[in-house]
Amino acid sequence: MNSNRRDFIKQLGLGTVGMAVFSGLPVFAGAPKDLFFKISLAEWSLHKALFAKEITNLDFPGIAAKKYGIHAVEYVNQFFKDKAKDATYLKELQKRAKDNGVVNVLIMIDGEGELAGTDDAERKKAVENHFPWVEAAKFLGCHSIRVNAAGKGTADDVRAAAVDGLGRLSEFAAKMDMNIIVENHGGFSSDASWLTSVMKEVNNRNLGTLPDFGNFYDYDRYQGTAEMMPFAKGVSAKSFDFDSDGAEKTIDFRRMLKIVKDAGYRGYVGIEYEGGNLSEDEGIRATKRLLERVGAELS
Repeated sequence: MNSNRRDFIKQLGLGTVGMAVFSGLPVFAGAPKDLFFKISLAEWSLHKALFAKEITNLDFPGIAAKKYGIHAVEYVNQFFKDKAKDATYLKELQKRAKDNGVVNVLIMIDGEGELAGTDDAERKKAVENHFPWVEAAKFLGCHSIRVNAAGKGTADDVRAAAVDGLGRLSEFAAKMDMNIIVENHGGFSSDASWLTSVMKEVNNRNLGTLPDFGNFYDYDRYQGTAEMMPFAKGVSAKSFDFDSDGAEKTIDFRRMLKIVKDAGYRGYVGIEYEGGNLSEDEGIRATKRLLERVGAELS
């Protein structure tokens, strides 16, 4: 660890703060007590408003709590891209979350290079690019950063690169008791058998998956979720559109949540609305109602 990184961690007070900032919060913040999981809100659900600068990343914890009654959030680094090492900004974000009784769950990381890139030097740089985000997430009290197992080449070549890149990053994160979790997010990662083979080969306790209900494409979404759940440290409840009964039109949420429950998962399920027919506000509310209804039926 270089001196700049040590200085940054010292500036944040990382060694003494960590998760302690949220020690007074209830264990099941953000979800009714009778659900077997906890509900969080993924920031991507508000990406249109964020890109339009109608709201900012600093507003997000307050919006989740006050507008939606959700007290756990999943950030997206695109909306504070240059702030990973900004101690003043991170302290303000931490304060906003604490003031609203919000748990910071994870940060979704994009645009920092291909962790499964087959060029050794580029892959090593991508791994190092993620280090500040691990540190920032740790300071904020998150349990994980979500990353992508992206790379170009054959399935076998990219798998070998993913084992190396994710292995190195998870070793770094383990020193801070942080998790690295990989989403099915296009390319080979949307093939659950490929992604789980990477998990098995790396075999680090702090490397896991983030099954996304909607990102399997040519792979059966229910089979893929079931295959990823043994490694899951988070779940993303992707939604697009709803019928007149409030059910998601393309994804059977009851079937999905049964898979999640049967795997023994009791952590956060993040609302990630990505549809176009409803507004972001309506889509978030519809997804929350569906999760609460189906969750109550299964709990």
